[in-house]
Amino acid sequence: MNGDVAPVRASGSARPVYSRITGTGGYLPERCVTNDELATRVDTSDTWIATRTGIRQRHVAAAGELASDLAYRASQRALERAGIAAADLGLIIVATTTPDMVFPSTACILQHKLGNRGSPAYDLQAVCSGFVYALAAADSALRTGQCRHALVVGAEVYSRILDWSDRSTCVLFGDGAGAVILSAADAPGILSTHLHADGSYSDILGVPGRIDHGRIEGSPFVHMDGNTVFRFAVKVLAEVAHEALDANALAPTDIDWLIPHQANLRIIEATARKLGIPMERVVVTVDRHANTSAASIPLALDEAVRDGRIRTGQHVMLEGVGGGFTWGSVLIRW
Repeated sequence: MNGDVAPVRASGSARPVYSRITGTGGYLPERCVTNDELATRVDTSDTWIATRTGIRQRHVAAAGELASDLAYRASQRALERAGIAAADLGLIIVATTTPDMVFPSTACILQHKLGNRGSPAYDLQAVCSGFVYALAAADSALRTGQCRHALVVGAEVYSRILDWSDRSTCVLFGDGAGAVILSAADAPGILSTHLHADGSYSDILGVPGRIDHGRIEGSPFVHMDGNTVFRFAVKVLAEVAHEALDANALAPTDIDWLIPHQANLRIIEATARKLGIPMERVVVTVDRHANTSAASIPLALDEAVRDGRIRTGQHVMLEGVGGGFTWGSVLIRW
């Protein structure tokens, strides 16, 4: 998906249809786990974690608190900010790697909790790029006149798929949800979207477990080749950012805010250096949220909108990379 596709005119409309983000929302579980607390369970320390990742704490869902519960809280806040009711939604997409169950989808469960009936609702699995992928799908739906308002959510409970005795992975992740309302508009909000994947890297980062006749086959925990992930992430995040800039005849200096996937502060800093964007223009939440996978970008976006950093007319770049590998970017004029 890219910026050279002309917007489609909605039926009966004399104007092309674009999409704009009209509301954001975020939710973090109540329980906060610091690095010092983790150090009482596994051979690590606050210094070891912070030096390598930039992470100081993460939020962990309560027992019985599911992805749809987190998504519901974030969605309510986004709906309130957009000034619309759940009944107005014509599409619901939930990006998640940690669904409530095998099926039905977390999106359908969320739809019921919100009180919406009849609109399409589905989950999208692109791991840490999931929100970028989902936003691109919703943008296409609005541009082709399929709906007027879409709810796009990233929601994760990674605490359920972590081996809490493995310090190489358990220190990296957290739980949370972020949501946006995407609405049809006469002027561009989302300027372009750019999505990619390369399945030849599927064994580098993943949870290889599966259900087979009621048994778990393989490991149900996150496995990762950290060094390979780091190198790959920095490379493709810089490339896909330039792809979006080139598609819109913009330069890195035109980007007011870069909001990358919040996996590791060193990846974020290296990506910013490759793009020539100072860290003062990069939204960082990884220190407080850790890696919340598909929820990380919408959580960071919501924080920057609510504290006033993101303002009307600014250019905002969202970009993510995740297991698969998948990666992508979304360029927005706010």
